[in-house]
Amino acid sequence: MIKTFTQNDVIRYVYEETLPEENLLIEDALMSEPDLMTFFLEALELRALMNKIERQPRKNTIQYILNYSKHHSATPTARLRHS
Repeated sequence: MIKTFTQNDVIRYVYEETLPEENLLIEDALMSEPDLMTFFLEALELRALMNKIERQPRKNTIQYILNYSKHHSATPTARLRHS
């Protein structure tokens, strides 16, 4: 039986979510299917670019969280006792 691999399989491979047995089969498929290899190389590049993205919350979001934590108990049971 010949296993056909999809782009989803390649993405799982890129993110190391495949089993060792699958890896060998996927690597064979990459070597024999140019379109799949092209998708694999693009997925690797995209993963590398996404890993470079740095995001930070807005200052007002941080302030909102800090204000909330000042005025609310850390334990839900303490809030029930005050009711």
